[in-house]
Amino acid sequence: MKKLILPFLMLVLVSFTASEAKLTEAERALAISEMTKTNDHLVSALGGLSEDQLHFKASPQSWSIAECVEHIALSENNIFGMLQGTLATEADPSKRDEVKLTDEQILKMIVDRTNKVKTSEAFEPSGKFGSFEATVEEFMKRRAENIAYVKNTEDDLRNRYAELPIGTIDAYQILLFMSAHTERHILQIEEVMEDENFPEE
Repeated sequence: MKKLILPFLMLVLVSFTASEAKLTEAERALAISEMTKTNDHLVSALGGLSEDQLHFKASPQSWSIAECVEHIALSENNIFGMLQGTLATEADPSKRDEVKLTDEQILKMIVDRTNKVKTSEAFEPSGKFGSFEATVEEFMKRRAENIAYVKNTEDDLRNRYAELPIGTIDAYQILLFMSAHTERHILQIEEVMEDENFPEE
């Protein structure tokens, strides 16, 4: 009987451990670093801009800097909401093989602005936060909360998943996606600033 019980207990222990995998210190540090870096880059990019500069559009179809920032703020809410949605599901290590992209590939792919993506309605700027200042404040508040989550979470983010147009990614990679998405639109902001008609002040 003892010979049967011991292997069974080992199996239960291994199964529980596999389904409750926590972030490694390296994973936690990478996510915090990326999220902090893009937060700081956005603050730096917006420094000292006038109302005319914030609302300048290179063309009627393009976004202004203020609209880019609103899109970033909306995305911070919605993308982290996607992560929260994965936590309502059971961790499932058996689906790991469906995740084809590495963390590094996600960080590079999302930032690459040669890959054009149509924004869905939930992410479209519409003046939701009332003012540019309120929009920035909303982003900063949510980003700080999201960084705090990464610092403290014990959730199994590697064995929960989301389906995106780029493929299946795990919940941890949603954090990297979110940060890289911020950087993508900071680059868009910098493109607006480089337009030949961008106001000098």
